[in-house]
Order: sequence, then C-alpha cells, then structure tokens
Amino acid sequence: MSIQQIRLFGDPVLVTPTSPVIDFDKELRTLVADLTQTMLDAPGAGLAAPQIGVPLRVFVWDVDQELGHLINPTLNLSPEIQEGEEGCLSFPELRYETPRAMRVVAKGFNMYGEPIVVEGSELLARAIQHETDHLDGILFIDRLSPEDRKLAMKEIRESEWFGTSLDLGVIPRVKISPHNPFDKGL
Repeated sequence: MSIQQIRLFGDPVLVTPTSPVIDFDKELRTLVADLTQTMLDAPGAGLAAPQIGVPLRVFVWDVDQELGHLINPTLNLSPEIQEGEEGCLSFPELRYETPRAMRVVAKGFNMYGEPIVVEGSELLARAIQHETDHLDGILFIDRLSPEDRKLAMKEIRESEWFGTSLDLGVIPRVKISPHNPFDKGL
C-alpha cells in the first residue's frame, strides 16, 4: 500500500464517469488499501478512485473513526434534506454549504466481491453521496446554488493550487448535475 497523489480540480479524470469493477482480485484490494492510506494521510472523510486517477467505481470513507469502503455502489436517498458545510480533497481548503439527503442506504460490494449494505445518516450519508458523485463525474461544486458556485469558482481561480491544473493545459469545466439526488425515497 502507498500514498498516492490526489488529483485536483481541472483534471479530466474528476469529471469522467467511472467503470464498474469486474475483477475482485489482489489489484483491487491494493487499490482499496492505497485509497485508505491516501485518505488518512490527507486527511479526509472520504476518497474516490478517480481522485487518484483510477476510473473505477470504488471509494473509501473515514467517518466517526470508522473506516469503510464500497464498490459499485447504488444509493437510495431519503427525501429529507440536510444542509451542511462540505469540502473535497480535490479542492484544497474550499468549503461550502451543500445540500444532501439526510439518510442513505448504499448497496454494493466489499473488496472480496461480497454484497454489502451500508446505512448512514448525517455525515456518513453526506460522505457516501459525495464519493458516489465522484464515481459519476459529478463534483460537489456542481451541487451548489448558482450564486455559491460563482463564489466558489472565484475562490478557486484565486487559489494557490489552481494554477497546477492550468500549467498542464487542463481547462476546468463545471457542470450542473442532470440528476435530482432527492427524488428517491428509502
């Protein structure tokens, strides 16, 4: 296991939908270990495979001192909404109030291919939704109100880290999610 470089906003891998995991092998277990180690080192509450440049449907979390991972997730969201400050390791030091479902039931697999169900509320629900968005090429700034998105983009352009993506010739793009995350009840 090793700590990987976290991709920053502007990297195309962050806005590209991922592929489902097919092989539950040693390579996948190494990916989960690398994601976990990288997340803990950062530190963060979650990390998705695209954030380290791997376009697979895998993410890890560390919420309330409980580590977990989920592969090929599908979500059922509660109709109740929570507002709360959210950030992302791909947007250093950027934090904005972001609407999310209050509760989530996530179904998927563990790294051995065994089916699992994860139920969470509040912070765990937020983390699972945030990381699943990464797997769909959706960034948390895509969930902001138009006014907050405009403020976030200004803050990003003025940030010290923003130039690193531009130096590589990558032009960042922000998109609005076509999916309503609040239309699925539990």
